[in-house]
Amino acid sequence: MAGLRGRGPARGGDGGDTVSADEVAAWFTARVPEGWFTGPPRVTVDRDEITVVGALPPGDPHPGDPATGPAPPSGGAGRTRRFREETRDARIELARDAEHQFGRKVSWGVSLGAATELFTTLSVPVMTRLRQPERQVLDTLVDSGVARSRSEALAWCVRLVGENADEWLARLREAMEKVEQIRAEGPGI
Repeated sequence: MAGLRGRGPARGGDGGDTVSADEVAAWFTARVPEGWFTGPPRVTVDRDEITVVGALPPGDPHPGDPATGPAPPSGGAGRTRRFREETRDARIELARDAEHQFGRKVSWGVSLGAATELFTTLSVPVMTRLRQPERQVLDTLVDSGVARSRSEALAWCVRLVGENADEWLARLREAMEKVEQIRAEGPGI
């Protein structure tokens, strides 16, 4: 997780020091109730949002009442829905505290096996300037029905690049972390 700088989260909204993504992850790890996830949650931070995703334990966490018999079988969707409903109030309270502490909205999600479901996420407008050849790419996606608008086409392109450049992006993020570490070790000004 890369450190946050520039428009990084201010502590308590005071506009002061920024906080590292590792510190945000440690904050959530210390506060997420035991038993919610199989391990520490995966915390992702950007300029606008903190996303907290935890792995649900395998198997049915509600084996049933001996008096009424076993619980009905539940698939991943049922377990995810049940977790979401049962933890809603506690998640909202944690999110409010984190939003106050770090100055960013908090989104939640769970993973079960290979599937991940995000409950709430931000959709943030991003301004960009494109030259005609770039706009033509977007217009082709719109005209062909792949996307409904230039905005949706651009989001589609970004997702596609992200999916196909994961390894390169991971290496870039690691390099950014090293730069942040070296910068933090430098002389104070």
